Amino acid sequence: MSGERLAELLLEVKARSGRTYEALSRRTGMSRSTVHRYCRGEIVPDTFGPLERIARASGAGQGEVDELYRRWTQAVAAGATGATTGRDTAGAADMPGVPGVAGAVSAVSTASLGNAPAFDDLGKGVVGPDENRVHADRESAPDAARRDVASPPSGHAWVRRRPAVMASVLTVLCLALLKAGTPAASWTPSPPAQWISGPAWSSFPAPVPRTLFGVTMNSSTGTMPGFRVGAVRLWDSETRWAQLQPARGEFDWPVLDRLVAGGESAGLPVLFVLGGTPAWASPTGPAAPYPDGSRAAPPDDLADWDAFVRALVKRYRGRIEAYELWVLANDRRFYAGSVERLVEMTRRASGIIRAADPRATVVCPGMGQLWTPEGQRVLRRFAELGGYGHCDVASVKLYQRTASDPPESVLQLVTTIDRVLHEAGVQPPVWNTGTTYTIPLERPLDATRARDYAVRFFLTGLYARQYNVERMYFYNWGGTKIPIVLQADGGAPTRAALAVERLERWLAHAKSRSCGHGLAISLPENVWQCEFTITEPGGARTAVIRWAITGTADTTAGPKAQTVRRLDGGATAVRPGDTVTVTEEPILIEDRP
Repeated sequence: MSGERLAELLLEVKARSGRTYEALSRRTGMSRSTVHRYCRGEIVPDTFGPLERIARASGAGQGEVDELYRRWTQAVAAGATGATTGRDTAGAADMPGVPGVAGAVSAVSTASLGNAPAFDDLGKGVVGPDENRVHADRESAPDAARRDVASPPSGHAWVRRRPAVMASVLTVLCLALLKAGTPAASWTPSPPAQWISGPAWSSFPAPVPRTLFGVTMNSSTGTMPGFRVGAVRLWDSETRWAQLQPARGEFDWPVLDRLVAGGESAGLPVLFVLGGTPAWASPTGPAAPYPDGSRAAPPDDLADWDAFVRALVKRYRGRIEAYELWVLANDRRFYAGSVERLVEMTRRASGIIRAADPRATVVCPGMGQLWTPEGQRVLRRFAELGGYGHCDVASVKLYQRTASDPPESVLQLVTTIDRVLHEAGVQPPVWNTGTTYTIPLERPLDATRARDYAVRFFLTGLYARQYNVERMYFYNWGGTKIPIVLQADGGAPTRAALAVERLERWLAHAKSRSCGHGLAISLPENVWQCEFTITEPGGARTAVIRWAITGTADTTAGPKAQTVRRLDGGATAVRPGDTVTVTEEPILIEDRP
């Protein structure tokens, strides 16, 4: 009887919404047949999340959700549960030889293998793909104070590490064995993680800086991008130390002169990157991966380092905005010295720069390979030795494990970096200054995905604002041997480049207010969103940028929604409450003033 009363209310809410089972399927991420079975009372889930998703997608108010929860708890207590995950159980992983395990895996929503990107519990960090990645399918609880252990968090709550997944699988195995007649042990499962609704971050509106939109130059001509960007970084532009100082006491400045003049002409702040020790300064050092004979080792005599930094800053005082003190300091192909030596080089260079050009920004040596334990170890050691105390900004390389992974997957690296810096007692601003050495080996993306990913690269940087991320330098501009090409030097901007320019124009007069995604902000689990206040001559208005990390989803326009804008420049009128389909292409939804 309790199961019938539960289905009665759910079906009433569904009928009042006027939405079909197919529409609710798209909005909730569940199959049409699963939604139908829940609404007809054929099955009762062991967790409340699927029912809440259906209710929310049907426009139910909080009172109805609470009543639905009350009826669900009565149905569970009466033993009315059946299938349980809000997903069809067909295709669930089977474990031969252990009766009932496949059903138990489905029942407690633990592990399913797949190729989708993986998120952590609250979307604050994202697990990139690897050959062993797994996710846990957890269910939601809108009112954490009333929904205790029986109602775990909602959505695809993606686990961060394999041990957590294995723990969930072991939980399933224990439950299955108990059902199969194994004697009970004195063991109690851990309660689920706390469910927290709301955005990943929310703050008083702050301007979106133009410098968020940076590119690394892959050209020595002095030509600047043919589309709107906010900052340029010089590397792979024939400006390595070995190229600028071919011999002790001799300097060759024409290439750097052209690039700095080009940045000035375009009104773009220039970030200069040091690296590539001349062979004369480290004759026995290992070679760096460049044809100019530069070395990956630090100079044998740090007086040579001091002399180069001093000559560089003296020549470009007031013209170069910032100096990154090494390119990839935790990759032995680029820096093969000790961390202690690196900290000392940082200390000395910082003192020289600040004395010669107090307005310049000192950016600590770039740290990459942060998907690896070794890369993280060097980052931690540099922080522990006080390296960040000599700089204004931390430089890190944020990139997907593979170019085809969603840009949002780099958020796991952001959380890792934040944790390491926090443990060391430092919290500097963070600039994303590059990628991985192997990026040219990645397969090119098709034009549509290249456009979407290029735009979402910068949106991911904005999403990471809570972790002090201030700039995103896209790698690269001018080159073509990379998965996403913005513009070849001498060619026209690609669709991806023009879409980045469109995003920057959308945000030219915007202040960011919050970012979040999924059920925590009452959106489908695959939808991400950032909110803004836009001030223009016609007045101020609120707006959101929405996109799906993968696939599509139906969302609802807000109570003041007026216009949906696309990256190709198109616009569509929309009314409050209209259904707005979201794809992997970010869209801007503007409210009326």
